[in-house]
Amino acid sequence: MLLAFDTATPAVTVALHDGGRVVASLTRVDAMRHGELLAPGIAAVLDEAWVPRQDVTAIAVGVGPGPFTGLRVGLVTARTLALALAVPVYGVCTLDVLAAQAVDEGVVAEPFLVATDARRKEVYWAAYDEHGTRLDGPHVCKPADVATDGPVVGSGALLYPASFPRGGGPSYPDAGVLAQVVTDERAELLDPEPLYLRRPDAAMPGKPKPVS
Repeated sequence: MLLAFDTATPAVTVALHDGGRVVASLTRVDAMRHGELLAPGIAAVLDEAWVPRQDVTAIAVGVGPGPFTGLRVGLVTARTLALALAVPVYGVCTLDVLAAQAVDEGVVAEPFLVATDARRKEVYWAAYDEHGTRLDGPHVCKPADVATDGPVVGSGALLYPASFPRGGGPSYPDAGVLAQVVTDERAELLDPEPLYLRRPDAAMPGKPKPVS
């Protein structure tokens, strides 16, 4: 049993895959509650499939790019469960999962971009061919710097229609697709390390100023 989840976007998505198909899944969209939603989500899909935690044989996790806090929730959980269960954990770029979804849903038939919200009026993006193979990226930049008249999937396309007039397709990753991508080895499998494209907002304080 492959347990898959992603917390790199406002969605917390979890799925269980038995090697042939997805047997349980759920997705909740709440950008501020990743830490509260992930563990109950994992328990819910295991309960729905009547699978004890000890039957999980591998874990798949989205490694971003994504905001620091939400992404960390998924990756820490993945590494902790993998250690506790003594099973392997596979990371996949979240943008690759969205690309696979777009191809599987038939919403793209030509090279396209995946763009997700990077906050600060920026997007995380990567370029793909019509089969969902990554050609460039991931990167982070202003939408205007990567504006295109071609198809764009992901939440970034909906947030910035002036730069991405042909936005459509899935907005958030689906853990069921993540599980299938890992099972079929349709994308590069990565270590479960966060794919940060910029430094976190928090910073170490500077030296205190001398008191005069």
